[in-house]
Amino acid sequence: MTLTLIIAFSLFVFLFALALVYSSWPRWLKGVLTLGVCAFYFYGHNAVMSVIGYPTNDPLPARFLLIAAVIEEPTPKYPGALYLWVTPIEEGRRHLEPRGYKLPYMRALHERITEGMKKGQRGISQMGTAEAKSGQGTGPSWLNPGKDEQEIKIMDLPAPQVPEK
Repeated sequence: MTLTLIIAFSLFVFLFALALVYSSWPRWLKGVLTLGVCAFYFYGHNAVMSVIGYPTNDPLPARFLLIAAVIEEPTPKYPGALYLWVTPIEEGRRHLEPRGYKLPYMRALHERITEGMKKGQRGISQMGTAEAKSGQGTGPSWLNPGKDEQEIKIMDLPAPQVPEK
């Protein structure tokens, strides 16, 4: 699938290069087209990276099963990160496709994840919840810091209840 995306993007850029060189469009339109292709490159790069398995910066699902975690503590040159591999739980059932997520480093979350992973190694499955923190005011998230942050909790997965006969 990755090779298909790369070939499609290369064909897309080639066609636009032909349009720039051989068309009789005005220069301003060619400039807009060039800027559009450049912007599409960055969008395409992020799309390809998410397809090939790199962790996403998207918010965590509301409920999830914690499979694994890697913690990179902050250094003077690196702010640190928390990498989680989780399976979403929707309507009481978990999906079979796990996904990697990258979260900014927070000491309290580091401790909760470490404790959850220790319990997971002892055979106690761990479940997590992620609720959006309420931001201050309204507007886009880039104008409203903290609006897109999540409150993440890790707990033991409840035992499944067998229906009565």
